[in-house]
Amino acid sequence: MNKCIILHIFLFFSLVLTAQDPPREVVAQQGDGIYSLLKRHGLKPSDFHAFVDLNKSRLGPNNSLISGRKYKLPAPGSQPVVAADNNTRTYKIFGPKYQNVTIKSQQLKGATYYLKSGHGGPDPGAIGKYQNHVLCEDEYAYDVILRLGRNLLEHGATVHFIIIDPNDGIRDEQFLKPDKDEVCYPNLTIPLNQVQRLKQRTEAVNRLYNQNRGGFHRMISVHVDARSKGQNIDVFFYHDERSRTGAKTANILKKTFEEKYRRHQPNRGYRGTVSDRNLYVVRNSIPVSVYIELGNIHHARDQQRIINPDNRQALANWLSEGLIEDFKTNK
Repeated sequence: MNKCIILHIFLFFSLVLTAQDPPREVVAQQGDGIYSLLKRHGLKPSDFHAFVDLNKSRLGPNNSLISGRKYKLPAPGSQPVVAADNNTRTYKIFGPKYQNVTIKSQQLKGATYYLKSGHGGPDPGAIGKYQNHVLCEDEYAYDVILRLGRNLLEHGATVHFIIIDPNDGIRDEQFLKPDKDEVCYPNLTIPLNQVQRLKQRTEAVNRLYNQNRGGFHRMISVHVDARSKGQNIDVFFYHDERSRTGAKTANILKKTFEEKYRRHQPNRGYRGTVSDRNLYVVRNSIPVSVYIELGNIHHARDQQRIINPDNRQALANWLSEGLIEDFKTNK
């Protein structure tokens, strides 16, 4: 064969192999998150989704990194691989039925949310009874948080779930089976001691925040209250007394609920409130924080608000609308 032809073939295959060189691999260190790992290796936060797509099988719950494990680095500025319509992403945390999320808009591009459902692990939170079923606060708060997070992702937000259940995605049953396998981001066993538990989840929020400072951030904590059986309450909101922005966000959420009740139940009225309260997670989280109570787990009508999956979705939808409005007013 002509030497010139051989040389051209050699050069051709050299170029092909160079173009297809495998991604660099690096080892995650203790305490690493995706953002800190990317930053340490000269990549940008915008490379987050490309990193996730390269390492789907290696990541822990909620896209957490496992210390000592190798991860592939995307090429700088590389685009994530998505479904054929180029507008759908997969998030296994939502379960098989809801894991494919279609991006509907970029209304929340640049917004980061830390979503925390109350209690979990060894602590079920408030416990109610409906007919012969036990209702655990942590299960219903978690389901609403997942639905809220999915909504926010649909509009281009970055979402971090602080409490994670490895096998309970979004559930459409009325009666959510209690379990104790929830963990705290990235994959930490939740302690029984209340102070340690609150400290653990606050540190998780702040660690994630510190990995991606700047921009727009909100921490949303969702609970179900426990009061006397005869006390019917509406969704209400707490914020840190030192935070004017927290008060503003809470009031926007309250206003959204007022408008929804006027439209859907015009003769009912809405008695939800906004107030400040000295709550550990709200007080100690760096991002602007709002703490939400969905109702009274012991009251029959409030129970319908949480056991009906359509109502849980409506709660998530209304919270999403309020948070979109909050973002728009702060851009």
